[in-house]
Amino acid sequence: MAPEEKKRLSTVRNIGIAAHIDSGKTTVTERVLFYTGRIKAIHEVRGKDSVGAKMDSMDLEREKGITIQSAATFCDWQKTVDDKDETYHINLIDTPGHIDFTIEVERALRVLDGACMILCAVSGVQSQTITVDRQMKRYNVPRISFVNKMDRMGANPWKAVEQINTKLKIPAAAIQIPIGAEDEFQGVVDLIEMRALYFEGPRGTKIRVSDQIPTNLKSMADEKRQLLIEKLADVDDEMAELFLDEQDPSKDQIKAAIRRATIDRKFTPVLMGSALADKGVQPMLDAVCDYLPYPSQTENMALDKSKGEKAVKLVPYNSLPFVGLAFKLEENNYGQLTYIRVYQGTLTKGSYLFNSRTDKKVRIPRIVRMHSNEMEDVSEVGAGEICAVFGVECASGDTFTDGGLPYTMSSMFVPDAVMSLSITPKRSGDADNFSKAMNRFQREDPTFRVHVDPESEETIISGMGELHLEVYIERLRREYKTEVVTGQPRVAYRETIQRRADFDYLLRRQTGGPGDFARVAGWIEPNDQPDTNHYESQVIGGAIPDKYLSACAKGFDIATDKGPLLGHRVIGSKMVINDGATHVTDSSDYAFNLATQMAFRKAFTEAGGAVLEPLMKTVITAPNEFQGNILMLMNKRNATIHDTEIGSEDFTLTCDCSLNAMFGFSSQLRAATQGKGEFSMEFSHYAAAPPHLQKELVAKHEAELEAKRTK
Repeated sequence: MAPEEKKRLSTVRNIGIAAHIDSGKTTVTERVLFYTGRIKAIHEVRGKDSVGAKMDSMDLEREKGITIQSAATFCDWQKTVDDKDETYHINLIDTPGHIDFTIEVERALRVLDGACMILCAVSGVQSQTITVDRQMKRYNVPRISFVNKMDRMGANPWKAVEQINTKLKIPAAAIQIPIGAEDEFQGVVDLIEMRALYFEGPRGTKIRVSDQIPTNLKSMADEKRQLLIEKLADVDDEMAELFLDEQDPSKDQIKAAIRRATIDRKFTPVLMGSALADKGVQPMLDAVCDYLPYPSQTENMALDKSKGEKAVKLVPYNSLPFVGLAFKLEENNYGQLTYIRVYQGTLTKGSYLFNSRTDKKVRIPRIVRMHSNEMEDVSEVGAGEICAVFGVECASGDTFTDGGLPYTMSSMFVPDAVMSLSITPKRSGDADNFSKAMNRFQREDPTFRVHVDPESEETIISGMGELHLEVYIERLRREYKTEVVTGQPRVAYRETIQRRADFDYLLRRQTGGPGDFARVAGWIEPNDQPDTNHYESQVIGGAIPDKYLSACAKGFDIATDKGPLLGHRVIGSKMVINDGATHVTDSSDYAFNLATQMAFRKAFTEAGGAVLEPLMKTVITAPNEFQGNILMLMNKRNATIHDTEIGSEDFTLTCDCSLNAMFGFSSQLRAATQGKGEFSMEFSHYAAAPPHLQKELVAKHEAELEAKRTK
């Protein structure tokens, strides 16, 4: 690598901040922006001064005090390296915590090189921390961990460190210990340099460094430093050699070992502080520069379309042909804004790019660097950076190249929707705005889906949960001035079969002219894989000619798309056709397609057709005194309780509960816990619905069909 390229890249960091709900992600980001000089004053998330945090730019985010959209910004951090002042350029994305906006975290982690995982000193590893950890592992993102809220009652950072090791299964050790805790929290002891750091002055801007470690912490600091070295010896060969030779490693050796192990994703260093009390954020910024990889240290792969999608490594050189990924779209007053991560090459204003999905040529009229909702124009952006461009038509997850390379990049993982609502504008005059908004929301958010139900002719929106759809309905009202009426929430049920059933079906119709004739015989049975369907043909001796067999397969697909019981998709079924008969003139593709559908429907009831409902993994956290109330609430909903973890003040309950029973749960939880309880849900698996519910659903579906027939 050319020395100047290496120098430029070694000071670039692309990081995301991710954690459980209310661990303090946005508060930490606010402090980072303040200490790097990007903002002049600090504002709180639920700002009493009605300003709100910089990164929560939507009015909705400021009112609810939650992050809904991930926001990008960049800042420069001055750090002394080998007695020289180095300026590090940090691209930072603040992500939401709620499972409903999980796609925002997915797409941020897809394009970032490293992440900072934030944990609460009181609660430790929570349900959403585990989800975020899974996403980091999916995209191979190295992370440093920051234990926040050290000034809260019951703060215990060692519990958090232990849970990272046990629950997240990633080796972790603290590289700092706190000086005091709860309301006496003053600073931290750096275990690598063995010195104390106190955060003083207005807003903790002045760091007082003392070589005197408080006497009561001396033995603990030695013990935890030894523990750090032991942990590193487990994951790093060089450190293991020093450890076995019983040599005391130098500061630089420890730092190098932490960096190697962190980048290899074998270890995460844990730092401590309290963002709200303005303590411990600057050392975290130093750790981002010290231990997280720069763009050329992470492997980014593209797929070469000309060689059957063979993986090729991308190199963040400015002089190479351009490859970039559009990972997020946003609409604002000036049109569509597309966030692009540049993997190799340089993006210049006025240049032309090719979209590798549509093969269309687009011109880049304007490039900006984002600072939450503000923009700064730039004329070019180098490899390894994140920027945004205007006036480019594309979808989330599209790859752009300069036209010379047949490359495309893998997109991100998009989970299935679990909940739907019917939605119609109140006033017919709002139809235009309504369809504009629906198109925009779908382009921005791949987990938000819109379709028109062909039977009821209603518009159905689907998403990740109640809060997700609620936010979009609220945005329709605010951004598009469109009031809407929403129907009953609908659950995405599935249908399945429980045993084998044979069929022998003959379709014979005469309508004047050529008729329809087809006979299919065989059996249906549960499939080995309960989530998928399987069709197989075992016809021998040409009982059904080959030309009609593909029509049978299509008929099976159509039959499983809309089940006989509720019209929901059928999963876990296998159909085998082994015999049949044809007629010289009356057999056709259409006849065999129809005969297969009819045979499947007829055999479905004999095979014990059943309705499956989605079960949600539900995690509830509330103060200990409300444990009885919550158990009562969950028993009423027939939840299967897996685990109850009781802490010093709060307890956490993990259970599986049907999505159908969880509607309106948030208000009941508030009532049962005086507003102190919180819960999160994510899809777990499908399971058979209780018999009484199955009967109700089938009866309701039949009544709806009957009402349509008599119209």
